[in-house]
Amino acid sequence: MQMAPETAPHVVAQDEDDQALAKRVLRKIDWRLIPLMFITYNLNFMDKTILSSASVFGLREDTNLVGQQYSWVSSVFYFGYFFWEYPTTYLITRLPVAKYLAANTFIWGAVVALTAACSNYGGLITVRFLLGVAEATITPAFMFITSTWYTRDEIPTRTGIWFAGNSIGGLVASFLAYGLGHIEDSLSPWKWMYIVLGILTFIWGIPMLLFLPDSIEKAKFLTEQERKYAADRVVIAGTGRTDHTNYKLDQVLECVIDPKTWIIFSMSLLTQIPNGGTQNFGNLVLKSFGFTSLQSTLLVIPASVISAGTIAGTGWVAGRFRQMNCILIICVVLPALVGSVLIYVRPRTSSGVQLFGYFLLSTGPGAIPLLLSLVGANYKGVTKKMTMTAMLFIAYCAGNIAGPQFFKSTEAPHYNTAFRAILVCYCLVVGLAVVLRFYLQWMNTKREREEGVKGSAGAGGVVAGGKMADENDPRDISVGVGHVELQPEDYDDVTDWKTFGFRYRL
Repeated sequence: MQMAPETAPHVVAQDEDDQALAKRVLRKIDWRLIPLMFITYNLNFMDKTILSSASVFGLREDTNLVGQQYSWVSSVFYFGYFFWEYPTTYLITRLPVAKYLAANTFIWGAVVALTAACSNYGGLITVRFLLGVAEATITPAFMFITSTWYTRDEIPTRTGIWFAGNSIGGLVASFLAYGLGHIEDSLSPWKWMYIVLGILTFIWGIPMLLFLPDSIEKAKFLTEQERKYAADRVVIAGTGRTDHTNYKLDQVLECVIDPKTWIIFSMSLLTQIPNGGTQNFGNLVLKSFGFTSLQSTLLVIPASVISAGTIAGTGWVAGRFRQMNCILIICVVLPALVGSVLIYVRPRTSSGVQLFGYFLLSTGPGAIPLLLSLVGANYKGVTKKMTMTAMLFIAYCAGNIAGPQFFKSTEAPHYNTAFRAILVCYCLVVGLAVVLRFYLQWMNTKREREEGVKGSAGAGGVVAGGKMADENDPRDISVGVGHVELQPEDYDDVTDWKTFGFRYRL
């Protein structure tokens, strides 16, 4: 009888130990980071979009807004966002990210509360610009944190979870606005909305300061063994370590000449033109269907639920299947495209059909987190990734600045120009998603031919002097951390273009 090698039981035991360690580390990271980011994103969306509810509870009348002034109050937020976007992406990698986020949250909460003191157009324009500056740090910092702590297979799902805080925030804001809308006081309901949300945001800065770690090596909630494992797993199955890096001009240039950069940039711009308009004019559009101010506030709730489910669900699918991201973008945009058509053809349709069209628009916001996860998983090199992040959010700002301007006051309540623009934008997004998928597929095929290896879209490329994950290996790539002894060069800050064996998620 042939005896099995004596080392076999030890290998099996080591595999089991590695799997237990992998699950324990991931569970600890999830329970520490995800709730903090999710709740912060709740507040991020509530503070940004409460303007829509405030608009039907006296804000426009109390501040004497006329003509396109409300549209500019909506848009100016993104001028502040645009102004601070590139500086903050630089600071995120240079400063302790958790402390920077906490300080930013304190300032952000104070600005929200101060909105209640505004009595004219000039005051609103000022605080909305400052709010854009304050909130410009949140999403880039969360993208940086997600790609620092998670593997390429985990990034889409985790991005979907914390980004879904946007839509849940919209749901909570609707309940809050509905409750505060009943207040009969010397202060208008819209002022109470800003005061309450401002105080909540300011207080939330405290747990951000106390519990969010600056980096893996400073994470006190992990043991020394777990910290090493957490750091190595993002080298083997992620997009590399992000600490102890320097600003690299060559990575900026590489980002600028990378074709996928401009495709993603364009898609971000085109998805945010509809978002910028419907986000700030949503309640006004619902009122135009024949609903009251309070009813329009409640009707935003199912739209928020649809949006949250779309974002979380597509994030999970994109994390599980490495070739589905671009297809999912098309899937979330198509219902929104149909919804814009149903609203555009009114008044030839009933209010019920129009409301159904409005709910279909709620899937559209699911496109931007899928783009974020594409950036997080497909860009290596800290400077290259943060440059792409800045460019993505510059496009995000431009789209959200332009969006409200299509809602012309002279076309109220139908806003035909706006819904025609939304229809065109979503059609272009579908076309660009197809182009991006074919380009990434072509790049993977080209690199396989040139390098002579298949590679994996779930791994970080070749490590340890030649080891590389097999695309057909059913095991979680990060579980193999314990079997690979990384070399110093594996920790180098290099880009996806210069990483042998790196393959793109589609």
